[in-house]
Amino acid sequence: MREAAEGEKESRTITGYAILFGVPSAPLYDYDDEEAREVIAPEAITKELLDGCDIKMTMFHDRQLILARSKNGSGTLTYTVDDKGVAFEFEAPHTADGDKALELVRRGDIAGCSFMFTTHYYDSAYVSRDVKRENGKTVVTYTVNVVTGVYDFTLAADPAYPDTNCEAEARELVQELREAEPKKDETKMREQVREMRRAAAQSI
Repeated sequence: MREAAEGEKESRTITGYAILFGVPSAPLYDYDDEEAREVIAPEAITKELLDGCDIKMTMFHDRQLILARSKNGSGTLTYTVDDKGVAFEFEAPHTADGDKALELVRRGDIAGCSFMFTTHYYDSAYVSRDVKRENGKTVVTYTVNVVTGVYDFTLAADPAYPDTNCEAEARELVQELREAEPKKDETKMREQVREMRRAAAQSI
């Protein structure tokens, strides 16, 4: 959270990075014999793409816990794209959810952020796959080269990309998701993992 100047009211501005380029995610899945991670390529997300999206800033991917919003590049959520990734900034609203977000960020109880996006996960023009054998284990890295839409940035307790951050009074936060489709149900997620395992096995 940005520091307030002497004599000013306490700042309610939360800033950070919601997306980092070229940084491996936490494991998408991790078994005894196989592990998969994801990387977002720098060319996958542009400001032009984001400016065409309706992006909600939420907590825990819950659309009922909305903190800010950018619709077609305008609104209470702002962002920039640089070599590092996608940085964001917003003023926490004077609501129960806004106060909750500020308190959790200041205390460090929220450790990161996530984002929800779409891509064509099994089209190699959109997502490339690298498979290696390391110490007897299959290691699969999915590199997302094209994102077709971004739907939210969210404050998250367990980010999928642990190195991302968001700051409220210099506290860290930020990042999740490797999701190819927003709001997948549990059955579809299991099917996706099985398909990833089959594709990885075919590449060895």
